[in-house]
Amino acid sequence: MTGKISKTDEQWRAELDDDTFRVCRQKGTESPFSGCYYNQHATGQYLCACCGQELFGSDSKFDSGTGWPSFTQAIEQDKVSEHRDATLGMVRTEVTCSRCDAHLGHVFEDGPAPTGLRYCINSVSLDFKQSAKE
Repeated sequence: MTGKISKTDEQWRAELDDDTFRVCRQKGTESPFSGCYYNQHATGQYLCACCGQELFGSDSKFDSGTGWPSFTQAIEQDKVSEHRDATLGMVRTEVTCSRCDAHLGHVFEDGPAPTGLRYCINSVSLDFKQSAKE
């Protein structure tokens, strides 16, 4: 999949359920331990729930204990964009889909090797494509 996707809020609202719209288009978050992927261990790729772009592989997923799916890296660095987020009285790095600008979550510098990064991603912002091997 290539090319930037740009839609109005009304178009996104017509395509997404309420939770996905709130998180992905309005920069919300889901409660910890509530999403369907935080404890998933299947092999495959995690896709953007809004546009279907492949974002993260199960090989980079780890249990961070935070209640959100966590990854050490994106499938390819150009699949996600990072932005300074100074909301909620703290400075964090927001992660968005580079194709459709969906809010995915945040990245922190407290992850395991090899990158030392923890991409803390909302389950509702993801779809999962299981590997054919399983």
